[in-house]
Amino acid sequence: MTSAPIPDDRRAKRNTAFLVAAQAILGAQMPILFVIGGLVGAELSPNACLATLPISLIVFGSMTTAPWISPLMQRRGRRAGFVIGGIAGALGAGLGALGLMLGSFPVLLLGSYVTGIYMSAQGFYRFAAADSASDSFRPKAISWVMAGGLGAAIIGPQLNKAVLDAFAIPFLGSYLAVMALNLGGLFLFLGLDLPVGTPSDPKVAPVPNRSRRALLREPGILVAILCAMVSYGLMNLVMTSTPLAVVGMGHGRDHANDIVSAHVLAMYVPSFFTGHLIARFGAARIVGTGLALLGSAGLTGLSGTSPPAFYATLILLGLGWNFGFIGATAMLTSEHRPEERGVVQGLNDTLVFGFVTLASLSSGGLMNCSGGMPAQGWFFVNSAMFPALALAGGALLWLRNRRRVTIAPSRP
Repeated sequence: MTSAPIPDDRRAKRNTAFLVAAQAILGAQMPILFVIGGLVGAELSPNACLATLPISLIVFGSMTTAPWISPLMQRRGRRAGFVIGGIAGALGAGLGALGLMLGSFPVLLLGSYVTGIYMSAQGFYRFAAADSASDSFRPKAISWVMAGGLGAAIIGPQLNKAVLDAFAIPFLGSYLAVMALNLGGLFLFLGLDLPVGTPSDPKVAPVPNRSRRALLREPGILVAILCAMVSYGLMNLVMTSTPLAVVGMGHGRDHANDIVSAHVLAMYVPSFFTGHLIARFGAARIVGTGLALLGSAGLTGLSGTSPPAFYATLILLGLGWNFGFIGATAMLTSEHRPEERGVVQGLNDTLVFGFVTLASLSSGGLMNCSGGMPAQGWFFVNSAMFPALALAGGALLWLRNRRRVTIAPSRP
């Protein structure tokens, strides 16, 4: 009797370490941009309802980038896509700085769109960690890479507080700091040793790839993408409005930075054990827990607008995103064939960031144009969470019941 070989995850762990560092260093730009995006937009936009449009354009850029950058990485390797993302992040920040100096809202929006190319590339860090990992290590690798966001949560807001007013033009230092993070972080990708293309087994006959429509007819793929869309979209809906709500309620910009910092910490700290929880309890249960936490965040947001209420809302929001989004990612990686990786991941991120774009656009309108007062806008933002949560929760229950019926033994 011979035992099956034990997968050697040394290469996967080394890649994961570099991706964790990239998530921490390059990822630090996202808290900065999400804090200042609405505030800069409020200064430069001709209409208060468009204040969050710079953030929406980042997400829209990510959505429109995913369909081409995912197949590109499958053909040319993950490193090529990640380098493109880092360069785009630096260029987008440079355009943002130029827009500030010129007082031009269109130039600021162009820079936001280009930054979306970086955001799309960053979204594939978690998939890259899974590429060379064994089945048992894969959820842990995904979780650890997401845990790199803990560094981003510390670096980003604290760096932003240090450079926010470093120049005569407010927020200019923030954009210059983002440029530096992107250019410096590019060197991390030199350490990656990831497979290029899709490994094939010569003893196995090739199976024709399924179309995007056929993939979406797979219940597991459909529900995983839907839960990822809702988890990420609702997190973005509330987080985008938070700086406007905090400042609008008279709590100050430093409060906004600290609350967003607490939120991002809550997004990534659980990642140190989310992978272990998925391995033990299954991805679907973790996703369900995430949706419940997001619902708790919405209820807390409706309870008040004091600093403690903002902190509690944003912390619950971060925890819900972590369990919901990482759990949905783990679900997705087990629902498709290896050769479909590029198509499925690109389709996933296109739909996820499409919904996030819609949520981000809605956030500004709900916050600034639905009630006239910041407290009323904040009420509408949090109330908008519950229909989407009901849809995702219902889909998850449907999938569980469907599979329970499928695997139940037939009765004589």
